[in-house]
Amino acid sequence: MQKFNSPVSHGNTLSRDAELQLRLDTGGAGDGRENGGGKHFVSQPEEETSFCTKRKMLVGLDLICLCVASIPFFACELKAVTPYKRGFFCGDSTITYPYLEREAIPDGLLIAGGIAITGLTIALGECYRVRFRGAHSRAFVRNCYVSCLYKELGSFLFGCCVGQSLTNMAKLSVGRLRPNFLSVCNITYASINCTPGSYVSQVTCRQPNQKMVDEARKSFFSGHASFAMYTMLYLAFYLQARLSWRGARLLRPLIQFLLVMIAIYTGLSRISDYRHHPSDVVTGFIQGGLTAYWVAFYISSMFKPCTRPDLSPTCMSLESPLSSQQTVC
Repeated sequence: MQKFNSPVSHGNTLSRDAELQLRLDTGGAGDGRENGGGKHFVSQPEEETSFCTKRKMLVGLDLICLCVASIPFFACELKAVTPYKRGFFCGDSTITYPYLEREAIPDGLLIAGGIAITGLTIALGECYRVRFRGAHSRAFVRNCYVSCLYKELGSFLFGCCVGQSLTNMAKLSVGRLRPNFLSVCNITYASINCTPGSYVSQVTCRQPNQKMVDEARKSFFSGHASFAMYTMLYLAFYLQARLSWRGARLLRPLIQFLLVMIAIYTGLSRISDYRHHPSDVVTGFIQGGLTAYWVAFYISSMFKPCTRPDLSPTCMSLESPLSSQQTVC
């Protein structure tokens, strides 16, 4: 019996070896994984390629969202849409202030300062986290610096686009007259011969520069106040999430106070420059603050829970100036 069973057993072994070799050749020489059917294998390089393709599509979707959010902003800046031509009451003293050529904080200084200060601080903070705090990324981009900067700076820029688009949409649709409207328009109540208290729906300005007249119809609400409050408050939120050095307990609150003070001063300067009414500035502060809160807590990854329990903020040393929260970018 043993002599007869030996060839059969040997034949079965050869048959199983041949079947195993055939399956390995079909599935990619052991570098694949079996799917639900149990007969087909997907190689590891193909899986990584598919994963990277999906990630790249998501990055493209992010860029599309950023462009869409910027449409109202560029529509206003490129003069594609004219503001609503609102009238005024004859004798209204709130639009009789003089026009001042010089502004305390020009547009260029506001944009450059807001983006440069906040963007540079975020860039330095994220680079420090990657270099010294061990922050890593699960994105398809293998460079952790690029991945972390893309996510944090991308969230910040998206908030800038949303905030300024909301501001310009309000300016164009409301068309509230600035405090210096009559001076810009180069008219007086006596020159138009109106009855005090009557509503003047249309007026012909004597100002040859139509751009200045259109800008004089964009008072509500203050773009300076909203942009300054967004950038400075967002930076204050970033410092709250990242800067947790216990060696100086009052350093972070002091910096945050200075940032908010800069934003408030920027908005108040628009009142003294006769560019906005007080209600325009207050509304701009509220809109910029709400946008900063929304982006920081619901879009950015700053305040998401820590994914590495060994680097919990409760276990940090005094020599660690930046928090290890959200070590996965």
